[in-house]
Amino acid sequence: MAPTSTPQTPFGRVLTAMVTPFAADGALDLDGAQRLAAHLVDAGNDGLIVNGTTGESPTTSDAEKSNLVRAVVEAVGDRAHVVAGVGTNDTRHSIELARQAQQAGAHGLLTVTPYYNKPPQEGLLRHFTAIADATELPVMLYDIPGRSGVPINTETIVRLAEHPRIVANKDAKGDLGRASWTIARSGLPWYSGDDMLNLPLLSVGAVGFVSVVGHVVAPELRAMLDAYVSGDVHKATEIHQKLLPVFTGMFRTQGVITTKAALALQGLPAGPLRLPLVELTPDETAQLKIDLAAGGVQL
Repeated sequence: MAPTSTPQTPFGRVLTAMVTPFAADGALDLDGAQRLAAHLVDAGNDGLIVNGTTGESPTTSDAEKSNLVRAVVEAVGDRAHVVAGVGTNDTRHSIELARQAQQAGAHGLLTVTPYYNKPPQEGLLRHFTAIADATELPVMLYDIPGRSGVPINTETIVRLAEHPRIVANKDAKGDLGRASWTIARSGLPWYSGDDMLNLPLLSVGAVGFVSVVGHVVAPELRAMLDAYVSGDVHKATEIHQKLLPVFTGMFRTQGVITTKAALALQGLPAGPLRLPLVELTPDETAQLKIDLAAGGVQL
């Protein structure tokens, strides 16, 4: 049974885009994934994204993706929303992954803007609609033009919001003005997809976060959100400012790389990376320790 949701917070409020743990030989570590998922939920996440970019989805097979969803649902599916990343730049493949995720027990789908082939807005509209039509699961759009090359324009999001199963947007556009207008016009529940902008996006109408730093500071993210929602903006701002070194440090290089390093420093399941991602250098690891310590993270 999926956790309780509301139309305003269809996937909860604090979600972490979870890394995919691998064994020393590079194979999928399902036991590690279940232990990490349980740790993240215990720390305050009420949702997890699996098979997203932070989960190294470009280098995991379809079978691995299905097995990972099934394992995480088994571990925490009664306590947290398990949302499966199914976005690709091939609509047919995305539909296959969406149906596979539903069969594996996912509670929802994350669908990123098609990357590299740079479709026009009409192509985006048809792509997301086809995925939403393919299963009974609720869908979160993922708008990240810095990776995909194409933004989802406001008019397109407004039209997509009319679909009964497109119920949220993960915003990594970095444009508060455009977010303000699109939230107001679409009425779509909005999740920050950029940790540095978590608090600013709350101020223009976001309902929660899809975080990377939630791997290491989920309790603080929860406290910041709860403070803001309760009206204590001063406390929320204090927490935001305390976390600035973490927001900065976790993105000095590619986020999966730093996240797996941070988890390893804490003795949590992570394992190696798959090429083309590579481990931090000793100097980069030393800087990460400084950044995390400055933000209050215990290592």
